[in-house]
Amino acid sequence: MVAKKEVKIQNIVATTNLGRPIPLVKLAETLSNTEYNPEQFPGLVMRIKDPKTSALIFSSGRVVCTGAKSMAKVRESVKQIIKNIEKINVQITVKPKCTVQNMVASGSIGIDLNLNSLAIELPHTEYEPEQFPGLVYKLPDTRATFLLFSNGKIVCTGTRSEKKLHEAVDLLIKELAKIGYK
Repeated sequence: MVAKKEVKIQNIVATTNLGRPIPLVKLAETLSNTEYNPEQFPGLVMRIKDPKTSALIFSSGRVVCTGAKSMAKVRESVKQIIKNIEKINVQITVKPKCTVQNMVASGSIGIDLNLNSLAIELPHTEYEPEQFPGLVYKLPDTRATFLLFSNGKIVCTGTRSEKKLHEAVDLLIKELAKIGYK
């Protein structure tokens, strides 16, 4: 059977900077979609309904956005964050540049895998079936780490672009082909 890849982005973690200090206490007091507990964590959590994402906002103006499934949704989310911040009369004058820190994707490579033999044949793996049914494989010379399951399902984390994600999955399939999986 020939490997048939299918991957879908599930989560993008991206950062940006709003270019000015943000009064988090005022933001938390004004907006209902926020949580702020500075004794426990220095960032304010803002939940966005559409697109369904969350953001950590720091008083420095730095923002970490999670939950988006595409870069377009990341940008939409940042626009919503800015709209919310402008409700407390804080004007954001920069056009924030979003930088992907991590992508998580799931999918399938369409071939059954013998995880016991992969744990032996592939370097850079961790497999403890008594604790977790997936094999962890760190793809050499990339940032990508995979969870591989016996039914051919995969989860990939660590890439920073859709292009790098697809390159990593293609490389995984090549590595598997080298040891007899087609």
